[in-house]
This record gives sequence, C-alpha cells and structure tokens, in this order.
Amino acid sequence: MKNTIKIFAIQFLLIIHSCKAPEIVQATKDLHLLKSNEQQFINKPLKNLLKEVKPEIKNVLGTIGDPSYFIFNFISRDEIKRKVIGRKHITLYIYVKEPLEWNFNKRPHGKEYLWSKEDVEKYGNLTVIHIKVIERIED
Repeated sequence: MKNTIKIFAIQFLLIIHSCKAPEIVQATKDLHLLKSNEQQFINKPLKNLLKEVKPEIKNVLGTIGDPSYFIFNFISRDEIKRKVIGRKHITLYIYVKEPLEWNFNKRPHGKEYLWSKEDVEKYGNLTVIHIKVIERIED
C-alpha cells in the first residue's frame, strides 16, 4: 500500500511538472507572438507578461507620458551603438495604465538602462494596456 501511494505521488508530481507551459517568447524572433496574444496580457500586471519572455532584457527605458510605457531591448546599449548592417533589431514597447515613476537620474549610476529584479518588484504590478513590437533592419 505504501509503495502504491509513493508511486502515485511521484507520478502526480511528474505530471504537474510536465504540464508547466513554456514561455511564449523563447527567442527575440518570437516577440511578435506577444502582440498576437495581446489580449492575454491586457489589463493584467506587467510581471505576468515578463514571465512569458525568456530572452534577457539588456536595455530598458521608461517613458513618462499619457500613457507611460517601457521600451525593452534585447541587445546592450553598446551593441545598439555599433551599427551592424543587416542586423535585425527588435524592440518591445509595453504601455501601462498607471503613471510611470521613472527618473533616469535616480537609477543606479552605470546601470541606468539595466532592467533589474528591483524594477520587476517596483513596476511589476503596473497594468498593461498595449503592446507594440517594432523590428528594424539596420542599414
């Protein structure tokens, strides 16, 4: 009887683990899938959307306005500055409902453009209202 319960428990845990859905965006070329699935994220917290993005966010800028939005890049500022003819550069814009408290001068020196765990905590509960993905090919 104990062995049966153990086997059942192990199978149950394996089933739960295997049912975990993969992130929508596995690579930057998949970012357009966020736009395709936009309704899944509208009026939901930003952190829900960010959980679906596997590529590392290497550069971010918050823009104060009406509405406020974040600009997420998946290449570093140095890479952006280096022009590489023919390179695809995909940028993710996430518009939020609440006013954004983004002060570039109050961000850690040398890390002004980096997205951190602290940023996820601070901004993660902002409500997504629109997603835009722009793909450019450098010339």
